[in-house]
Amino acid sequence: MQYFLKYKAVTNMGNREVVTGGDFKRMFAGAYSEFLLEYEKINALQSLESGTLPGTHILRTLSAAGLPLATTKDNSLGGLSRRVATAAVFGARGHSGVVLAQLFRGLAKGFMGKYDATSSEFGKAFQYGILYAQRAVPELPERSFITVAKAVAKGAYRAVRAASPVTDILSAARLACENAAVTLKKNDAGAKIMLTFLTGCLKGLDGNFVSPVMSLKLGLTADLDNLPDPKSDVVKPYCLIFTVENNKLDLATLEKELKDYGNFALVEANNRGVRVHLHTDCVGNVLDQAVGWGKLSDVNIVNMGESHTLAVHDAIMPVAALAVAETSVEAERLQEAGAGVIVKGSAANCPSVAEIVGAAHSDFAQSYVLTATERDFRLVFREVKRLLGERVEIVLCPDKDSALVALNVFDGGKSAAENAECMRQSVARFRNADLQ
Repeated sequence: MQYFLKYKAVTNMGNREVVTGGDFKRMFAGAYSEFLLEYEKINALQSLESGTLPGTHILRTLSAAGLPLATTKDNSLGGLSRRVATAAVFGARGHSGVVLAQLFRGLAKGFMGKYDATSSEFGKAFQYGILYAQRAVPELPERSFITVAKAVAKGAYRAVRAASPVTDILSAARLACENAAVTLKKNDAGAKIMLTFLTGCLKGLDGNFVSPVMSLKLGLTADLDNLPDPKSDVVKPYCLIFTVENNKLDLATLEKELKDYGNFALVEANNRGVRVHLHTDCVGNVLDQAVGWGKLSDVNIVNMGESHTLAVHDAIMPVAALAVAETSVEAERLQEAGAGVIVKGSAANCPSVAEIVGAAHSDFAQSYVLTATERDFRLVFREVKRLLGERVEIVLCPDKDSALVALNVFDGGKSAAENAECMRQSVARFRNADLQ
């Protein structure tokens, strides 16, 4: 099976080894292939304890991250890594998905502006990736994933300093990961995830992997039981807003046409013509089409996978509570308690960062209080907070009854910050009374 439009091998010229965009694609494909083989084993390490499925969350995050590679004409290392990082951050699911997305975000920082990279530059970017992944997990005491990540960074340090070939850097990191996992003296999902990632990158770089269910040229596919079609995880990370100065456009027809380009499209008439608000992954195609509709003005492009602010236009209300529900019955109970927006999700099927951010961009409210009961939502919510800043507040509840208690005190007349504080206090009182 042909995986890439163009194959370009890593070339060795003493200490002038060059890592290309093609190498990056192969490493990504190798990682995806390895997780396809190992994700169920990763799930088994944690699902019995918490009900979460970290292997599935990783695979779905990778699906979102990899799909841009199938269509982009950019073959630069910096451009490819940034596209993958943006899609990974926006499409991240669960604790494990957010951590892996941060690793890609660190890699993109290290490769920024580079068409290709020396092995030393690759090593430094890899260290950035490990650092970003570590920062994604702030809880104390230190989680085993962080213990492993630190060991990996330390294990690869000498190879990076010596400007060793990329395969040597990854091999040193993998050996350190194996040793750290043994030291933990237990099967650990975090350690298994890191080991699987490094193994896959090595196999991909060498071209030594077989994945009959994947082709980056055609888009990712995975015909496996209990695994959604990767195309369902496509993210539209760019928020495009512009005005078409043409009062004769039919709004309904225009909105219908725009939905072919994105998963959210809002068209409103204004005094100059039509204001368009669209979430898309193909900004250039949209603007190329839009120049035929009339003069364009006030064009604003926001990468929603990075920290950003966005002016809110004509929001229905100043503040709303957003909750996550697994079933329609649970959703109805949460709405009756005070939730204005419901996102579908569960411990085994965590909503993505994109789904939460998309709700916040819908102009339903100017700000939001996010509340949920699952521990695996925490990093997803924190990532949303990092991206949207003061526009959202977080209330994490230990169980479903606590979430209902919190929502019962939600007050649309208060700010998001004031509501969050009142809701946390209400949960604390409820928990204390329950323990007595």
